[in-house]
Amino acid sequence: MDTLKENELFIHITPSIFSNPNLPVDARVDTVKRTNTANNHSATHLLHAALRNILGTHVEQKGSLVDDQHLRFDFTHFARMTKEEITKVETLVNAKIRENIILKEERAIPIEKAREMGAMALFGEKYGDLVRVIVFDPDYSVELCGGTHVAATGQIGMFKIISEGAIAAGIRRIEAITAEKAEKYWNAKETLLDEVGELLKNPKDLIKGVKNLQEENQELRRQVAELGKLKLHQLKEEYITQVQSINGINFLAVLVDLDAETVKNLAHELNRAIPNLFLVFASENGGKASLTVMLADNLVKEHDLHAGKIIRELAKEIQGGGGGQPHIATAGGKNPAGIPKALEKAREYLAE
Repeated sequence: MDTLKENELFIHITPSIFSNPNLPVDARVDTVKRTNTANNHSATHLLHAALRNILGTHVEQKGSLVDDQHLRFDFTHFARMTKEEITKVETLVNAKIRENIILKEERAIPIEKAREMGAMALFGEKYGDLVRVIVFDPDYSVELCGGTHVAATGQIGMFKIISEGAIAAGIRRIEAITAEKAEKYWNAKETLLDEVGELLKNPKDLIKGVKNLQEENQELRRQVAELGKLKLHQLKEEYITQVQSINGINFLAVLVDLDAETVKNLAHELNRAIPNLFLVFASENGGKASLTVMLADNLVKEHDLHAGKIIRELAKEIQGGGGGQPHIATAGGKNPAGIPKALEKAREYLAE
């Protein structure tokens, strides 16, 4: 499952212990997994060099993770990479892949000689007197490394950055995929574009088709907004005729079939149009009940009424609760059958 190196010994990790550790053991490498891991590992070397080419030589590796699924590369940089910079890095890495650069590997060479070759050492790593150098073009990528690599960059096939972001101050992280994973990524993107094209009836210019759809959607939204305003005006005029005067206070308590946003807007419209207004709206949706209480400012000040206190009492009839400000409050409950009693209970506040 894994290997570790300790006291110059290689330790192999297995999912279970051997029944008899004295017997010979046959250890086999998972070829597919190893190949994909090598693709991703070699890609980090090409990526590191590309970042230094595109962003500047201040870029240094600060961590990495490679497996058979993807690669992760942490590096020093002072700003978020732009889309143009990401594209340039991808383009350079893929160009080096297509060059099919043959791996040049130097094993057990003196570290001084490795430095003379221009080899880059990894962050925080401790190296012995003899090191291993991985070279993909002496003028492009020369690094000290002990990992598994491709024999030639062409094996990597394709490279695609899937994310770039900050992980600490001055430290960025790139995650990327290669080979079959990258191919599947682009195939999925192509399938998505095909589906979008079909939904738009396959226009010759897909971008123009999307823009046209956005414009149509914007126009429909405008029309809906206009109709909403008209409906609100009509409802306001209708409910004005239903207002009752009780002890000098204009009272309106009705059951409405409106969404919460329209209820709120209508309540404000009526409050502006009708002085001394004591308003209660009730509605039912999906087996749930809701209440809204709106009070004119002068009722709050002169009659010591508080919408939040009133709504809490009314909410008991619908087996719910609520609250709000002195002039407007809302409540919800699970008993729509209690709505008529809640509306009648509101009237009692004016009879006192």
